[in-house]
Amino acid sequence: KAKRMTKAAPFEGYLRERQAAAHPEWIPASVLLREIAAQGYRGGASQLRAFMHTLKPALTQEPVVRFETAPGEQMQVDWVEFRKGAQPLYAFCATLGYSRMSYVEFVTDMKVTTLIGCHERSFAAFGGVVRQVLYDNMKTVVLERDVHGTGAHRYHAGFLDYARHAGFVIKLCRPYRARTKGKVERFNGYLRRSFYVPLVAQLKQAGLVLDATTATVQVRRWLDEVANVRVHGTTGEPPVARLETERAALQALPPAWRGDIEAARPQDARRQLEFRTFD
Repeated sequence: KAKRMTKAAPFEGYLRERQAAAHPEWIPASVLLREIAAQGYRGGASQLRAFMHTLKPALTQEPVVRFETAPGEQMQVDWVEFRKGAQPLYAFCATLGYSRMSYVEFVTDMKVTTLIGCHERSFAAFGGVVRQVLYDNMKTVVLERDVHGTGAHRYHAGFLDYARHAGFVIKLCRPYRARTKGKVERFNGYLRRSFYVPLVAQLKQAGLVLDATTATVQVRRWLDEVANVRVHGTTGEPPVARLETERAALQALPPAWRGDIEAARPQDARRQLEFRTFD
């Protein structure tokens, strides 16, 4: 019996080339659907996914622990490492807990001055400051922690001063449970699959290498046109639609930070931190 021609058939060569350029990463069907639709594809997502299934079997994802917070209560922050070596590339990712609105900035280092600058620009983009920010064990945030209980945690003095200046409390994930910051962790994977891998594969096909400036310009467009306007799988609403409610609960933006980061002495930054169970 002859194989029935599908609407995706004329684009199969293009799809193979895109996935080959992304290897060993994987470009999601949702991204490729937008690309081939711009080239004239008039079929549905099911036909595309059926063909994609022949290129790679579905993978089982590790479950992510998530919890809900009130508007303006919490932001989750993480670094994503994309490239090491002579041309390092990292992404600062921040996701608001209630709305799931996200901010991304690409940088070439993870120094405390860079971290503080990214925080300032993320708060400006969101329109205010949350009451607490959740981290794992970033060395530019916490130098040493009481792993087992409610003891004294030794913070980076410069970053602790900035947190006080901005008006938010530093919160740490439970020991050995970095994935309790599941909202930003899940977004990080989405950023890699739906933005970074397709863009790098496209540049690779043109013989180009992605740099931090280009990545930041492109990711802002992606956030505005794709990530923050999509219907979120957990909330059932686009993040931008929930931002209005969250923004009304945010604290006012502080004056620009003028602290002397280099002169700060991390060993002097000791402060009690309340542990909160996120299960």
